[in-house]
Amino acid sequence: MTDPDDPSPMQPRPVTLSLSMIVRNEAPRLERSLASVAGFVDEMVVLDTGSSDDTVAVAERCGAVVHRFPWPGDFAPARNAALRHLRGDWVLVLDADEQLRAEAREPLRRLMAEPDLLLVNLLRFERGARQSPYSSVSRLFRRHPAIRWSRPYHAMVDDSVLELLGREPHWRIADCGEPALVHDGYSPELLAAGDKALRLRRAMEAELELRPGDPYACAKLGSLEVSEGRRDRGIGLLELGLAHCPAAAVAERYELLLHLAIARAPHEPQRAIALYREALALPLAPRISLGAQLNLAGLLVEAGASSADAGTGRASLEEAAQLCRQATAAAPELGLAWARLAQVERQRGDLPAAVMAYRRAISLDPAQPEWHQNLAAAQLLSGDIAAARTGFRHTLSLLEQQGQQAAAEDLRRRLRPLVTLDD
Repeated sequence: MTDPDDPSPMQPRPVTLSLSMIVRNEAPRLERSLASVAGFVDEMVVLDTGSSDDTVAVAERCGAVVHRFPWPGDFAPARNAALRHLRGDWVLVLDADEQLRAEAREPLRRLMAEPDLLLVNLLRFERGARQSPYSSVSRLFRRHPAIRWSRPYHAMVDDSVLELLGREPHWRIADCGEPALVHDGYSPELLAAGDKALRLRRAMEAELELRPGDPYACAKLGSLEVSEGRRDRGIGLLELGLAHCPAAAVAERYELLLHLAIARAPHEPQRAIALYREALALPLAPRISLGAQLNLAGLLVEAGASSADAGTGRASLEEAAQLCRQATAAAPELGLAWARLAQVERQRGDLPAAVMAYRRAISLDPAQPEWHQNLAAAQLLSGDIAAARTGFRHTLSLLEQQGQQAAAEDLRRRLRPLVTLDD
């Protein structure tokens, strides 16, 4: 009889996986990131580019092999240098502000076992990002000598992968449907404490010097200009990027349309609605297009409320409700989607549905005072005075815990004629 534990030529060797990470002064966050892949990867390789804190000690304590490399001023050369130290069949790339979700381990193992797969696109949850809660990143790929990183700042392997597919067309690219990564880089406290926006600006301006009209650089720099109040310059860059964006570059086109709609919404809501619809017509995974879905739903609610024609108003609200239902079906784990659905249901006059959706949103993300306040308001309108009082008290407590004293006092003032908060 054959020993089932004895490997034979008929049993393929299990694929091995290497973690590749470049770091500098990441001691506070590194352990959490490395712990998320423990037992999943076969080796952890960390390339330190000049840390002055305990980053190296933390990495070694977590079982990583650390190599040192002087910072070259560009992420792509550093990531390529890290590749030279790996031994696995596959490469998983993380930054110190990212973690691998445990739920993604088995789906990723199954994908890596497919012999003709070259690269797996990973869904990444952008914690703290209100406009685009999910992104797609090409961070899991076969260790092939032709795969290399390119482009500054947001380095990617996509260019080399496309070239390789042209020479070796038998390879496939796949998407992992289960969200795989969590990214903390867009949390408000990290953005406020770091120089992320400045580094992005410098990198994208340099990229546009080399490649005028580059859609990727125009999308990044244009959205940054809009967010920092330079709306006209941002719109100009986004439209320039669209003019140079090939139809096949779906991800770049979506990002350009999304941010152009965001920029135009305050003054040209109908134009923004058209841009969001154009973005949603692109062939993208449902979670990737959530930003356009939820923003469009919000604009349609406003259009429905302000429409002089009752039929047009009802149609706008029904479209908004349908978009929100699609969003909650695509990403039932996203509190923001349920909160937007609740907003739509309240506007449509369905208070029980609004209460249910707000409760679902809060169960997923309980640290949002606005959602607690809106739930309490819906309960007050429904006649549930006791629940509304409890909800408003909790809202005030959250605001105070988060240091929003002025907002708490303003809410107390507005509530005095409506509900008694004291026992």
